[in-house]
Amino acid sequence: MSKSDLICIGAIIGAFGVKGELRVKSFCAEPSDIGNYNPLTSEDGEQSFDLTVKGPIKGGYSCRIKGVQYKDQADALRGIRLFTNRENLPSLPDDEFYHADLIGLDVINTGGEKLGRITAIHDHGAGDMLEIAGKGIKNTVMLPFTREAVPTVDLAAGRIITDPPEGVFPEAKDE
Repeated sequence: MSKSDLICIGAIIGAFGVKGELRVKSFCAEPSDIGNYNPLTSEDGEQSFDLTVKGPIKGGYSCRIKGVQYKDQADALRGIRLFTNRENLPSLPDDEFYHADLIGLDVINTGGEKLGRITAIHDHGAGDMLEIAGKGIKNTVMLPFTREAVPTVDLAAGRIITDPPEGVFPEAKDE
């Protein structure tokens, strides 16, 4: 199985209580669905988890993993990101994308100039923002992932085409 076949759908963020329950952060569109994609694995595939969601708690979900009975066992799993095989995920409509498919895509403006590459996707409550790094960008820039700002996503070509709002990307300096 290649690394691109695995999709990160959550992370263990610590123990919850003293009887082996875990605090899990879900990255699923419907967060409580994280338990529907078993078996889950660690990124390296060396650990496998059968996860059962118990219920929502502050900052995530209370979950059980088969074989974890004590707080120290749960604490030892803190920081493990949970992956499922891509084939376990539902198919998406043409205008929706998994974040994992967008990270690493080239960002091209409508004039054909490469502006950078998508390094991360963030959602702080007002919609997805693409974090882009590249030549001429001091740190990174944040581009709203809207149809207006990103009219074309071409996964086959490994790029998005953007018509960014003014001021998002640094202006080229005249030499």
